[in-house]
Amino acid sequence: MGAGRRALITTAVTVVCAVTVLAAPGIAFASPSPTPTPSSSSTPSSSSTPSSSSSATASPTPVTNKDLEAVRAKLDDLYHDAAVATDAYNAAEEQAQKQSAQIVELAKKIVKGQEKLDELKDRAGAAARSQYRTGGLPDEAQLMLSDNPQAFLDGAGRILQGQRATKGLIAELTRTQDDLKQYTADASTQWQLLEKNRQAKAAAKKTVTTQIAAAEKLESQLEKKEKERLAKLEQQAALKAQTAWLDSGALKDISGKASAEGKAAVAYATAQLGKPYEWGAEGPKSYDCSGLTSQAWASAGDPIPRTSQEQWRQLPHVDVKDMRPGDLIIYFDDASHVAMYIGDGTIIHAPRPGRTVTIAGAGSMPILGVVRPDA
Repeated sequence: MGAGRRALITTAVTVVCAVTVLAAPGIAFASPSPTPTPSSSSTPSSSSTPSSSSSATASPTPVTNKDLEAVRAKLDDLYHDAAVATDAYNAAEEQAQKQSAQIVELAKKIVKGQEKLDELKDRAGAAARSQYRTGGLPDEAQLMLSDNPQAFLDGAGRILQGQRATKGLIAELTRTQDDLKQYTADASTQWQLLEKNRQAKAAAKKTVTTQIAAAEKLESQLEKKEKERLAKLEQQAALKAQTAWLDSGALKDISGKASAEGKAAVAYATAQLGKPYEWGAEGPKSYDCSGLTSQAWASAGDPIPRTSQEQWRQLPHVDVKDMRPGDLIIYFDDASHVAMYIGDGTIIHAPRPGRTVTIAGAGSMPILGVVRPDA
């Protein structure tokens, strides 16, 4: 490790930055410059080789807090991008499930419609066979040939009924055929949307795994003591943000009491403390951030959207000063993270890969706003 320790960390950050940029689609890069070929004059001689004694006495250069701050900032970026991609994956998964259900329902309608159409065709065929047995003459012609007045009157009524029935049969046949065409067209559209969301899911999954792998690679360059120092820096940054939020007076006006549903949601979330974060997970063994909040509110009898971005878009917004336990705090400008407020300026959330469901300060991350599932 020795004198190159700081260089190793700096290089790791640079390489991870390059890898994550290269992984992004639609970005073009210039061809690299050719590597210079060393000349004979540049060949190291024995006189320029460091002696064993000088290398042995080289003192290791410690990794500074500035280096670790660079690592922390990069890790934050990587995990934030992974969170955004996780939201995209969850949204595509939710849509795919809805489309699959719609396709199943349309298939059932198509089967029933085809059965109805077959029945109507049988009825039409029976009417045609009946006409054939009467010599092909329409009912009106046969009626005119009758010399029985009563039969004439009875027949006239039957003709009117028959005409109405025939018109009704034709109209029903037409409607059923139109319905079948529409069901088939709708099913085709849903199949196309399903395939589109499957592709979106696959792309999001690739982004998530790439970002997490890059973060894990960066962390793997650190020794145990450096990881401990990095963890302290993360805690200090969160504490600094929380203190600034509290000093702003945000908490002094918060006095709302939880609703019955809010208490149930908080109780569910609290019971998940210590369970690992896993992107795309909705429990019961692991969760991502919106998986935890959506399941908590589902358990309280008030289902909400699956993703943090849809929770922000669809649920009623409330002022921070009016929030109460059970409300959801949405973080970052892109609504890529969500946590549940539990009172006294604290939240329960599933932070990121490598962490567990935990309690944290509500102001430890940039707050976008607050939503209330049971408004």
